[in-house]
Amino acid sequence: MILVIDVGNTNITFGVYQEKELVTTFRMTTKMLRTSDEFGMSILELLRINDIGVEQLEGTIVASVVPNIMHALNGALVRYLKTPPVIVGPGIKTGIRIVTENPREIGPDRIVDAVAAYALYGGPVLVLDFGTATTYDLVDENGNFCAGITAPGIRISAKALWEDTAKLPEIEIKKPKSVLAQETISSMQAGLVYGQIGQTEYIVKQVKKEFGREDIRVVATGGGLGRIIADETDVIDEYNNALTLEGLRIIYEKNQK
Repeated sequence: MILVIDVGNTNITFGVYQEKELVTTFRMTTKMLRTSDEFGMSILELLRINDIGVEQLEGTIVASVVPNIMHALNGALVRYLKTPPVIVGPGIKTGIRIVTENPREIGPDRIVDAVAAYALYGGPVLVLDFGTATTYDLVDENGNFCAGITAPGIRISAKALWEDTAKLPEIEIKKPKSVLAQETISSMQAGLVYGQIGQTEYIVKQVKKEFGREDIRVVATGGGLGRIIADETDVIDEYNNALTLEGLRIIYEKNQK
């Protein structure tokens, strides 16, 4: 078994794989400061609850967009899990080639998603990740990471509404019954959800136009909000909530050879 860890801006997502099967997943919040001991004890307890023993783990791999927690997290993995992790970054085998202007600027989470999408669906493929930011990353038929677009995520947009306006409340983000809203909460939901759908459809259309290919496969990931958007538009061909974890597994395997 291997433990794969996706450190995002909002949550840290853990997955345990038995060969190619995702056995279990669990999460903890990213924003809470933790020592290596606190990380270690939390991970051990979450593994125990999921009937996974430390002795069953052969290794770990981490992709992180939050550098300031990595010292404590890495220390926890070494001390409590006895497995120095593979860290997704320069020098790691991924199976794709980044041909953007500055390859080092591409976040490890985006690389991992691109690896998974290309391995699972082939290319050209456009990967949409509805996370804290909404990202769109293009991989061509030869496995070249060609371009990336970054937009505010739906949660960032929602937070801006209720924090930067005096009278708008904090709301649940979900699709309202109609875009023709008649009160405050559903009007905010309509703007957020249908606005994200419109952004998604326009960017996908423009990528296909500028790249000159209509056969680009569009793959989306990113929790419950990603599913909401994917269900409401026909420009997304596949939705895979475990795409990032799959990419981590694939990269781990490539670096064991």
